[in-house]
Amino acid sequence: MLKTLTARCSSHVAFGAHARRYVHVGEPASPLLRRIIGQNKRGLYIIRRFCSDSTDGTDPDDASARVKSGDGDEAAESKSSSAIVPTLVRPEDCLTVVALPLSHRPLFPGFYMPVYVKDPKLLAALIESRKRQAPYAGAFLLKDEEGTEGSDSEKNIYDLKGKDLFNRLHEVGTLAQITSIQGDQVVLIGHRRLQITEMVSEDPLTVKVDHLKEIPYDKDDDILKATSFEVISTLRDVLKTSPLWRDHAQTYIQHVGDFTYPRVADFGAAISGANKQQCQQVLEELDVHKRLKLTLELVKKEMEISKIQESIAKAIEEKISGEQRRYLLNEQLKAIKKELGLETDDKTALSGKFRERLDPKKEKIPAHVLQVIEEELTKLQLLEASSSEFNVTRNYLDWLTALPWGEYSDENFDVLRAQEILDEDHYGLTDVKERILEFIAVGKLRGTSQGKIVCLSGPPGVGKTSIGRSIARALNRKFYRFSVGGLSDVAEIKGHRRTYIGAMPGKMVQCLKSVGTANPLVLIDEIDKLGRGHAGDPASAMLELLDPEQNANFLDHYLDVPIDLSKVLFVCTANVIENIPNPLLDRMEVISIAGYITDEKMHIARDYLEKATRDTCGIKPEQVEVTDSALLALIENYCREAGVRNLQKQIEKIYRKIALQLVRQGGNMEPANVGTQVQLDEDKVDSGSSSNESVVGAEASENAAEAEIVDSPANQDVTLEDEKNETSEAAKKVEKVLVDSSNLVDFVGKPVFHAERIYERTPVGVVMGLAWTAMGGSTLYIETSQVEQGEGKGSLNLTGQLGDVMKESAQIAHTVARAILLEKDPENQFFANTKIHLHVPAGATPKDGPSAGCTMITSMLSLAMNKPVNKDLAMTGEVTLTRKILPIGGVKEKTIAARRSEVKTIVFPSANRRDFDELAGNVKEGLDVHFVDDYSQIYALAFDESQ
Repeated sequence: MLKTLTARCSSHVAFGAHARRYVHVGEPASPLLRRIIGQNKRGLYIIRRFCSDSTDGTDPDDASARVKSGDGDEAAESKSSSAIVPTLVRPEDCLTVVALPLSHRPLFPGFYMPVYVKDPKLLAALIESRKRQAPYAGAFLLKDEEGTEGSDSEKNIYDLKGKDLFNRLHEVGTLAQITSIQGDQVVLIGHRRLQITEMVSEDPLTVKVDHLKEIPYDKDDDILKATSFEVISTLRDVLKTSPLWRDHAQTYIQHVGDFTYPRVADFGAAISGANKQQCQQVLEELDVHKRLKLTLELVKKEMEISKIQESIAKAIEEKISGEQRRYLLNEQLKAIKKELGLETDDKTALSGKFRERLDPKKEKIPAHVLQVIEEELTKLQLLEASSSEFNVTRNYLDWLTALPWGEYSDENFDVLRAQEILDEDHYGLTDVKERILEFIAVGKLRGTSQGKIVCLSGPPGVGKTSIGRSIARALNRKFYRFSVGGLSDVAEIKGHRRTYIGAMPGKMVQCLKSVGTANPLVLIDEIDKLGRGHAGDPASAMLELLDPEQNANFLDHYLDVPIDLSKVLFVCTANVIENIPNPLLDRMEVISIAGYITDEKMHIARDYLEKATRDTCGIKPEQVEVTDSALLALIENYCREAGVRNLQKQIEKIYRKIALQLVRQGGNMEPANVGTQVQLDEDKVDSGSSSNESVVGAEASENAAEAEIVDSPANQDVTLEDEKNETSEAAKKVEKVLVDSSNLVDFVGKPVFHAERIYERTPVGVVMGLAWTAMGGSTLYIETSQVEQGEGKGSLNLTGQLGDVMKESAQIAHTVARAILLEKDPENQFFANTKIHLHVPAGATPKDGPSAGCTMITSMLSLAMNKPVNKDLAMTGEVTLTRKILPIGGVKEKTIAARRSEVKTIVFPSANRRDFDELAGNVKEGLDVHFVDDYSQIYALAFDESQ
């Protein structure tokens, strides 16, 4: 509304249209008024009054109009630029006038309007008219040309000349007095309505006009009065909403009695926000009543626009001031509570909470950390609670004050107690237990324990993770586990920068906050499965975390202060050591867990797995019996892997089926009586009796005898007592569930594994080898067969999904076998004239490694000499072209695999004697092991019958 009124005011100079008093000539207080009125050469501002009656031409007040002037030279100019002044030519005598086109709005009688005249001829004609003391012109509104809008019509107005301009003008206009001309700006004041009759000249356009007067009306007409009063009332409401028109409203109220009905209509239309066509319609209307009605419509629309504007402004103001009001009230509430001592503000409460955390351990916190905490606490008090930086600082202080700076748990250095705990949780694993006891012993002698890195490697299911928990219990340390399998983001270890949204410290800082001590046992699981992605190399970041030389000053990106991790005991687990990066592996103490032999699995199943599973399933020991033969069959035919995880699953499966069987047996014993109804046993019911005879109820029955039985309370008590006795007797009669090798299939299904030993005695060309896998050790056969024979057809064909290393071993074996055969039997040309095929069974399994070289040579020689190898013999070892036997790995796994296959004689390289000697006695028991340096020793063992 304000914007609309401003534009309207600038185009009409409406304030002059209704001023009936003299206003002091000087600088107006409002800049808007200064812009509307314009400034004369001496910087004076002239506010003019509302014109006198513009219809009869008498203008009684014009003679009293005065203009102040401070310069005699400008007196004439000042007089001519004052309000309507007496002239020699009266307005009603002007029958021929220069036509002045208006592009925006029509000029109403009694209103000022500044017009810019760009046509030099038209401007000269206006100046000439003013000099001739006939300063009048006709102001006519231009019609809109079809297809053009306001801006286009304004541009085209200066191009119109003569008849074109005449045709574009509205016929009804206003006789305008020229009050001043400053450059090309002409200020007009409207006098009376005109109507064009004909064109006199074209350049500048001069027309003949008739003076129009209102149609005579009855001033005492009630309808006319009511319409006029409604216009005045609406104008008052409109002007109240706009400060711009407040002075005009006051002037209007003071002079409302002096206004005639036509003036009220013109005044309302002139200051309304209607478009030019609607204003022109009011200007052309000579019927006063109709003109008032048109004006009433315009001012009513203006009122509605004002209301809409007010509601929009109010909504925006409420939205803007709501938050400010709430903030002020909250601040006042905080101040009141603080004065009354009811509650401190948020920042003070937070600071108090952080300082309470610090006080008990203030002396243990390093000085540099304490300094950072104090700086952040000071910073917290200066920040606004609503700012994002406040939350960042609060979270940072929360982490800093929650960490266990200098707080250590009391360690237990009792070696005997630790031995009991380790034996209680795990069977076997002598190497691991000895290493932990050594660590405890050193700690007892030194009085303190230094953090170390122990890496437990072995197949899945051998108990690597559970060992870490047992170590923590033995040492009385807090336990924390996190897995790094597939971890590809360095920030998980080193933390995020605090500037990031949702930033958090790394796993190690989270661990310290969680356990509450600075010397926990941290189990890092699956360290051989670390990933590497776009977010860095976590394996390299683990170096700073694990290295005892660096982790005393471990720096987390989030905390940005050094943390001492030197007292933390790290235990890592891995399946394959080769997958751990060498710099990381170099900092670890590797303890290998090869797996369990059958005897160890039997002990573990009896003493640990079976007991835990029985308690989990809610079965009592006297209700079930699993024989040793069943467990042995379960281990050999279902759970042949190195670990015991699958064995645990199978035992759980057996006990679940036993639980179901016990519940089903108990279901037959449960009484089916509900309330007073008793279901008789089927064997007690006569087959010829009806259904009514089989059920005895509380309701009356046709059978009187049955009714008497039911209705007798004594008989009911006897019946229920008998059923209880029968139930207890039946429970006693429940037989113990026996699981034996004969019925094991009913509980766990058909056997998964068959005997690895395919041959009772290996035929010609077949030799048993020993292999290592990530799941433990296994035996494998190497088979060689003759394809065809002929002069010079000697060649070798390989199958069995062998890797590159194993293919090279086969080529070496072929060469060495030819040389040995040439020595033993020079006349035998088998390899030179025979195409042979070497195959390693289980073709779906990829195989690679050099340790099958001696086995391949023996297989080829057995085929060439047509002689089988000795019974119950297995071998492993890498062979060079000079027939030397090189050491291999996985001695324990291969020994366990040989025992599983009931092999009696094993051939190992001499360099592996130390590894074999370190094995437990129960693993080596009953084995005849030979350690060889040269293949000739293997030849004697394989083919000499005396061996």
